[in-house]
Amino acid sequence: MSATPQTPPRSLLFLCLGNICRSPLAEGIFLHLADARGLRDRYEVDSCGTGAWHVGERPDARATAVARANGVTLVSVARQLDPRADFDRFQLILPMDRSNRDDLLDAGAPENRVRLVRAFDPTLQAATERELDVPDPYYGGPDGFQRVFDMLMRSCEGLLDHIARDRA
Repeated sequence: MSATPQTPPRSLLFLCLGNICRSPLAEGIFLHLADARGLRDRYEVDSCGTGAWHVGERPDARATAVARANGVTLVSVARQLDPRADFDRFQLILPMDRSNRDDLLDAGAPENRVRLVRAFDPTLQAATERELDVPDPYYGGPDGFQRVFDMLMRSCEGLLDHIARDRA
């Protein structure tokens, strides 16, 4: 079922610190999974960062490499959160960790539209809030990027399942 005037696309924004590692991976994985299910036209998806350090840059080479190795293409170009536009535009804002979430809330994000992305990981049903953080792999090696990829894959699968149940 495609998005129609009666069912507009669901808008999702993935957010991390610099928008070159975690949030572009989440965006790419979500789009990949939606494509595989034939549902991509149901979603408007983007990613951004709380900071402006990498605005205009492509994702980190290690994020791109791990995505490619897992059959996922990263399409994003880093941008910084625009509170006025993004809080109106996106129905669900998915920060990678508690610090990102707190920055969103401090910037005025509607609390009912902010959920940690790993809250959708079906393997973490009884997790503490701290366990829901996606660690930033920026200062580590390729193994950290694969770990983050795996976390985000489970989380995006769970998110897609959750949204599908909501819309059924």
